[in-house]
Amino acid sequence: MTASYRWVQWNTHKKIYDLILVSAIALYIATFVAVSAVAHRSPRDISGPIVVMRALGSLAIILLHVIISIGPLSRFTNRVAPLLYNRRHLGVAFFFVALAHSAIAIGFYGGFGVRNPIAAMLTSSGSFASISGFPFEALGFLALLIFFIMAATSHDFWLANLSPRLWKSLHMLVYVAYALVVLHVALGPLQLERSALYPTLLVAGAVWVVSLHVVAGWTELRREAGAPLRTDDGQWVDACSVDDIGEGAGKVIAIKGRERIAVFRFDGKIAAVSNVCAHQSGPLGEGRIVEGCITCPWHGYQYLPETGYSPPPYTERIATYSVRVRSGRVLIDPKANPLDSPVRPALIAAEDGERPS
Repeated sequence: MTASYRWVQWNTHKKIYDLILVSAIALYIATFVAVSAVAHRSPRDISGPIVVMRALGSLAIILLHVIISIGPLSRFTNRVAPLLYNRRHLGVAFFFVALAHSAIAIGFYGGFGVRNPIAAMLTSSGSFASISGFPFEALGFLALLIFFIMAATSHDFWLANLSPRLWKSLHMLVYVAYALVVLHVALGPLQLERSALYPTLLVAGAVWVVSLHVVAGWTELRREAGAPLRTDDGQWVDACSVDDIGEGAGKVIAIKGRERIAVFRFDGKIAAVSNVCAHQSGPLGEGRIVEGCITCPWHGYQYLPETGYSPPPYTERIATYSVRVRSGRVLIDPKANPLDSPVRPALIAAEDGERPS
């Protein structure tokens, strides 16, 4: 989170993360090339560019599965928070791996004629009416275009100027690209493989991704089904016990038909705000109070619990909710306050049901 646009902003954690990421990529490629050199000795030699192309292609598929799995996995455990926090770095690294794979393929298979290499690669052979002869290269090329758009718009400049909703919708195209990649591999390289290992791995990866998202979605629906009941006065919602919220921590409250609410406990007080971060719709209730600010677990965006405003010089803001504490229970008015109407947190010690004045 910065007050001005910068090409790249690295803190210590991001530097360590990127160093590990680049090292892991280099190690994978080196290991793949070394193992291939031993496994394909004469007379079964494989051209060097093909070996590197396979190394990059397989690595790209692995990274893509990791990237797509991070979101739903974060719904089950906070241990993947570092991956989620740096997911855009991982996504850009993945794009360059996929781009290198494509560049080698285009140069090797389409770069020795008089035609444009890309055109030669995409139109040289195949028929869309044939499974065995399907021009799978076109599928990979379309997926690469989507990945390029996502990588090129990953900077917060585009997030701010396209609007979070449009930016998020644009980046949801990753699932379309994922399907294109699976078809690209299934209709291309796998048709030449005699071993059942690689098709099995591809199917297992697809089943993993689909199952993980289904389970995550089902879990979210169960949370909605467990929404709290209204209190007797018909306005306030009995959200939870004060003891259900750890000091400096938050709790997500689901109310049917309404936006989720994040309830925080800090310094003997209770405050409630929208659970949706203004940055990328991150779940604020899964974050913590850091130096007096609600801090989003996804990318560190912060908001003052009393006002819902980001501390200066930042201008993001979220809705707040009125809160009461009665007999150790947290009561919330489910109607959000206007964005320009700050509300004081409720004192935990106030057991008379009235908000402190």
